Amino acid sequence: MADHARRPLLFLDVDGTLLPVGGVPRPSPIDWDAWQDASNPQLAKLDPAHGPRLRALSCELVWATAWMHDANEVIAPLLGLPELPVADLPDAPEEDDFSVLHWKTQALVEAAAGRPFIWVDDEIGELDRSWVTTHHHGPAMLHRVDSQHGLTLVDFDTLNDWLRRIPSAQAEPTT
Repeated sequence: MADHARRPLLFLDVDGTLLPVGGVPRPSPIDWDAWQDASNPQLAKLDPAHGPRLRALSCELVWATAWMHDANEVIAPLLGLPELPVADLPDAPEEDDFSVLHWKTQALVEAAAGRPFIWVDDEIGELDRSWVTTHHHGPAMLHRVDSQHGLTLVDFDTLNDWLRRIPSAQAEPTT
């Protein structure tokens, strides 16, 4: 069995990735607390089958979301996921600026510390890809998801294909 410490990481976003936005505006900073609550009606858009699909991946799952620890309180139970580690991220900006490096990019490369990783998000751009290629000394896959639909079976196939090509991913799936 491969060394668990060397298993690939999968940094997982919530909004637009697990929780499709599908025409719903993203919350403003004023609405953020209500958005991250179990009473958020948008949570009905979560696909409960994604929990088993994520657990079956040969990697270590890590939240990489502005939800931070609230993802374990609200999202994980709805998907049947265990409590997951949470990436130490800087504060999310109030406005997304796609002309600059994404606010998560540097923190995720630091958290990976050379380990292979996948970052699944709906806001990944070419600048992020270039930066990771230059600054990460290991395999990395930045997988952009269509925020209108969130993760799909095709996305899971892509993730599984990449993980099969990484020797350290041959260990048992996470539970």
